[in-house]
Amino acid sequence: MPPGRVAALADAIRTVAPLDAPADVRLHQFFRARKQMGRQDRAFVAEGVFAFLRHKRSIETLAATQDPRRLALATLVREMGKSVREIDAALSVDEREWLAAFKSRIATPLPEAVAAELPDWLWDRLGETMGAAGRDAFARSAREPAPLDLRVNALKATRVDALAQLRGDGYAVEPTPYSPWGLRVSGRPALAQHPWFVDGSIEVQDEGSQLVAFLVAPRRGEMVVDFCAGAGGKTLALGVLMRSQGRLYAFDTVDKRLQNLKPRLARSGLSNVHPQLIAHERDTKIKRLASKVDRVLVDAPCTGTGTLRRNPDLKWRNQPVDVAELAAKQAAILASAATLVKPGGRVVYATCSVLPEENERIVEAFLAAHLARRVAIGIFPLAALVLLLIARSAFTRSGTTTLLDLAIPLAVALAVIRITVYTLRRLFPNASWLAGSARAVSFAIWAVLVLHYLGINAEAVAYLDSISVPLGRQSV
Repeated sequence: MPPGRVAALADAIRTVAPLDAPADVRLHQFFRARKQMGRQDRAFVAEGVFAFLRHKRSIETLAATQDPRRLALATLVREMGKSVREIDAALSVDEREWLAAFKSRIATPLPEAVAAELPDWLWDRLGETMGAAGRDAFARSAREPAPLDLRVNALKATRVDALAQLRGDGYAVEPTPYSPWGLRVSGRPALAQHPWFVDGSIEVQDEGSQLVAFLVAPRRGEMVVDFCAGAGGKTLALGVLMRSQGRLYAFDTVDKRLQNLKPRLARSGLSNVHPQLIAHERDTKIKRLASKVDRVLVDAPCTGTGTLRRNPDLKWRNQPVDVAELAAKQAAILASAATLVKPGGRVVYATCSVLPEENERIVEAFLAAHLARRVAIGIFPLAALVLLLIARSAFTRSGTTTLLDLAIPLAVALAVIRITVYTLRRLFPNASWLAGSARAVSFAIWAVLVLHYLGINAEAVAYLDSISVPLGRQSV
């Protein structure tokens, strides 16, 4: 092996190892600064960097060093299957001795989380949610490179034709098991210049991402929103399902992502996609579409723990605090996106995470809050009517009305409101607006007392008579 390759891999690991940015971004910057590097050298370096990131914890433990050069040597020998003889020309005397000692430690038993190549907090959390067997299976899968999946653009080609074309061109390719548009290519072939890629007949897109579009199931002529569109992979799949009819908005808060969508959109042949840059989930562009949209896809920003095969650096970049911060953001985005759909519309919430905090709990809290609102819509008008009738009865008693006359019915009414709100809060802990509703009803009760002390009982009775009758009719 040429010494320059080993040196390039060490330099690339030095660039990526701080984990201060996504690995693919740092690697892109690394290659851009070395324009003279050939395609094969780039492929070798990229493979080595991602092999290191997938096995970072065990390599660093066995190597007992943070030196990028020695980490590169350890990666070559342990993960890329290179023998010491193959890389001998690039080694110094000290490095040969160090590698010999490293190889003697490779079989050393490692703690479970280290052997699984996961940080302790994620190892523990996955054990709680998946169980030991599920966690082990997930960890094994996360250590493997992700396959290369393609989506056939159904507006331009069929999967049968694309399969025949790619096989004829010498690619090892098979249909994906679930997506009717998907193809899975073996290895890491360069497809960027393939004629079918250039004209938009095929796109790079994971099968799971394709399936999300089918869950949204948009129809021709509908108004659809991809709320967190990113570079637009799912947007394009939605557009194909709509047969380029209707109106499809692609929202995102980062302009660069939407700029990356433009060339893909031009290749796709779609004419119904409208990229929209928004400032945040409460942007006025969103408010204009309130209750007008048929379907909304919320592919929310997340920890990406379901994409560790493709993005192994996320294992090391994410921390427990990130999960909590993202969960709050996800809840806010889902709540805003839900305001767009018309009655009978559909909201699909998706993430690339396997953690319940970012999936089931977000959806459960959303559904609970909306159920609480529906329950309260029925309860509070009824409570208001009961209070109105109590107040009317108190004011129309014979003789002089005193505070003592009102004390018992008012105390009962206030207690009923407080018990109702307490019960709803216990049932729906995320419905924070209940406190405001309780204050409004309580204020109405105390207003009755104020009317009494102002000595305008007659006027109050007349007013209560005028509104209690229609209220009673409405409740029937």
